[in-house]
Amino acid sequence: MSKYDVIVLGSGPGGYVTAIRASQLGFKTAVVEKESLGGVCLNWGCIPTKALLKSAQVFEYLKHAEDYGLSVKEADKDFDAVVKRSRGVAEGMSNGVKFLMKKNKIDVIEGFGKIKPGKKVDVDGKEYSADHIVIATGARSRELPSLPQDGKKVIGYREAMVLPKQPKKMIVVGSGAIGVEFAYFYNAMGTDVTIVEYLPNIVPVEDLDVSKQLEKSFKKSGINIMTSAEVTSVDTSGKGVKATVKTSKGEEVLEADIILSAVGIKTNIEGIGLEDVGIAVDRDKILVNDFYQTNIPGYYAIGDVTPGQALAHVASAEGILCVEKIAGQHVEALDYGNIPGCTYCAPEIASVGLTEKQAKEQGLDIKVGKFPFSASGKASASGAKDGFVKVIFDAKYGEWLGCHMIGAGVTDMIAEAVLGRKLETTGHEVLKAVHPHPTMSEAVMEAVAAAYGEVIHL
Repeated sequence: MSKYDVIVLGSGPGGYVTAIRASQLGFKTAVVEKESLGGVCLNWGCIPTKALLKSAQVFEYLKHAEDYGLSVKEADKDFDAVVKRSRGVAEGMSNGVKFLMKKNKIDVIEGFGKIKPGKKVDVDGKEYSADHIVIATGARSRELPSLPQDGKKVIGYREAMVLPKQPKKMIVVGSGAIGVEFAYFYNAMGTDVTIVEYLPNIVPVEDLDVSKQLEKSFKKSGINIMTSAEVTSVDTSGKGVKATVKTSKGEEVLEADIILSAVGIKTNIEGIGLEDVGIAVDRDKILVNDFYQTNIPGYYAIGDVTPGQALAHVASAEGILCVEKIAGQHVEALDYGNIPGCTYCAPEIASVGLTEKQAKEQGLDIKVGKFPFSASGKASASGAKDGFVKVIFDAKYGEWLGCHMIGAGVTDMIAEAVLGRKLETTGHEVLKAVHPHPTMSEAVMEAVAAAYGEVIHL
């Protein structure tokens, strides 16, 4: 039996980062992976979807070349080539993780891992042991009883990335990050897209102003949006698919080539030995303390399988904290109130902290500032005037409670708010920090100025 200090189950952005940090700390480390290094994020999620979205963005630029004083004749797309590029990007990133495993002297054990009592892991019949076992098995597309996936006419995000043929009509059920990103991609490629959202607003976790702006931008792009709507049944017996949608006005039947189910995720905790070891689970999540220790000593869990936000950067941060705590370092528990969320449709969405509604529900006295990109010189020059930056501050102490952005490139801007909140900056300090002109990022300063009644360019 091979003996390790740390064995990590799963090699997604939680697992492989955990393994690398463990190795850096001097632990003899192994990672178990049943498919491809990098997990869903690198192979079927974060990275390849961004490649698809970039192709869509470039295609849109070509279609609107005249807006920039340019002439492009007969701009068209090759759907197969777009998908192929995306897969190539994913493969390159996965190979990069292989290199990192070798560089950090981490053993990669291929196969399906199952934890056992006594700090052991069984991988397809072969046993390994470790002082510390970290579960990082991630999640997959969730299926609704009324929307069973067959992988052909009713699909999840994985199939949506590698469709052999571009559909003429698509119904996207769910308007979280996955749903709106694919809705944007397929609409930009020329597919007739309808979004069906159960709640009253699309991207329902976002600030209400952001939701309204995205709906406005999407409708302008030709995406059909149905909110407060529920798919109650599907019929796949014909050539395409029919979806019965229940709304406040009654039932409506939608027809399409394909339905994409984007109604959330289901954790991969079945069959990995949790019951055999006695690890506590509640509502599909493994219960852990602030440093990811389960109720059984020597067993830990990070990433999507735990109650925190199901985001790649959260999983990475949790894994690093977990092994640093194991190594005896002094570490602070992760602040889940300061986790940025990003959605890469067009316009992009990025946010951190409290929404305006949440702040008011907490009874806080707040200052709210908003600066539209239509008033930004850089946005005007770039032809990307949709959207805004919205900031929320505590009126008494100036604490930065929340920041919500929608517009071009905002996923690269949100880190300013995350860092500012981490350093407990105040609105006055952000306002007096000189921002470069002309940039999209100066909209942050302008929004803060708006909150304090000092806005210049609005």
